[in-house]
Formats: sequence, C-alpha cells, structure tokens
Amino acid sequence: METVKLTYDIDGSNFSAAGEASTAAKRVLKKLKLPSALVRRAVVCMYEGEINMVIHADGGKAYLEVDEEKIVITLADRGPGIPDIDQAMVEGWSTASAEARNSGFGAGMGLPNMKRNSDTMEIETELGVGTTVTMTLLIGGDGQ
Repeated sequence: METVKLTYDIDGSNFSAAGEASTAAKRVLKKLKLPSALVRRAVVCMYEGEINMVIHADGGKAYLEVDEEKIVITLADRGPGIPDIDQAMVEGWSTASAEARNSGFGAGMGLPNMKRNSDTMEIETELGVGTTVTMTLLIGGDGQ
C-alpha cells in the first residue's frame, strides 16, 4: 500500500461542522479496505479530537497518515493548552463551556476515549499556544 497523507481543517466553535473530518477519514479508511474494527477505533480517535478542537480551541488541523503498518492521527489545535494533562485524562473531568454542554458535548470523555482506542497516544501542550495529540493505531494487531 502506498502511504496516504491527508489534512483536514477543523473550524473552531462550529458545532454544526464538527465531525466532518472524521466522517471523511472514515470513507478513506474504508476504501483502503482496513478491518472495520480498526476503522471504528480510528474514527473514534479522530472524532473525539475534532470535538475537543471545537469545544476547547479555536480549531486546528487534523492529519491522517496511513501506511501498511499503521494509522497515525495527529491533531494540532490553536487552543489555550492543557494546564494539567493528568487531570484532563480523568474520565468525566471537563472544562467545557455551558454552551458546549447544552449542545450535548463536553462530558469529559474525549481524551480517555482517544487513549482507549489508540495503541499509543502522545500529548504535547503549551499554555497559550496549543496542543498536539498524536495517536498511532497498528494495522494487523490484536485491535485489528
């Protein structure tokens, strides 16, 4: 398989467009005939990150790279950064606005779901600059 590299722009604070990048990525992964369980995990990772960029940041970019061994999803936002990554990884903990919560988002499950559905996850964050989350999903492993 030739390496596939795609970039998606995530519009910050646009809840109606939230999910468009993960939907587009799902179509690409299905066309590559990857196992459905792996596609589902990748889409969960991408969607949760995309929603985080809409809720907490002023948007950003999502990068999808697929080769014969792995899927790498990199989400880079222009947000405030994460002051306490350990706290942000606690299920149910959230700094989402009332608007986000009233729209059904911000339950504090984004980062935990991303970690649970990826084989590896790295978070780089700088206060006042933004956050980059890189997730790798291995192709052909136990998680499909």
